[in-house]
Amino acid sequence: MTVGAAAEALRLLELRGGTLAVAESLTGGLLAAELTGVPGASRSFRGSVTAYATALKQELLGVDGLLLAERGAVDAQVAREMAGGVRRRLGADWGAATTGVAGPDPQDGQSVGTVFVAVAGPGGVDEVAALQLSGDRTAIRRASVAAVLDLLVEQLLKVSE
Repeated sequence: MTVGAAAEALRLLELRGGTLAVAESLTGGLLAAELTGVPGASRSFRGSVTAYATALKQELLGVDGLLLAERGAVDAQVAREMAGGVRRRLGADWGAATTGVAGPDPQDGQSVGTVFVAVAGPGGVDEVAALQLSGDRTAIRRASVAAVLDLLVEQLLKVSE
């Protein structure tokens, strides 16, 4: 995985006195594990919500129920709302989210490897990346973690410019 990106994200957060919370679906806690594998993560990492079931995305993270009913859980706007929702729910400066299809079967009309990652932050930061990943379930989940960490680092660097 990308311990380097996790360490860099946490370093940038600590440098700015910022905090992070994550919302995970297909990654099932891998993102939180990656972050907490970095020594000193507790200085910036507040916690995570693994909302694997679609209903929990609405109940715990505030994702719009109509959006979930119309588009399903594998959607760019759902990822965006998950990131913003976990940020608010856990009282963090930054939120990051993963949602997608790791396989082996399609979900919500989306093919295996369809993933959306999102970052929400102060000052209106609101970024989503759409990915089409390949490989087995493990590879897709790991690549999703790498992608959301890269997006987070990118946004943290932009804020500091």
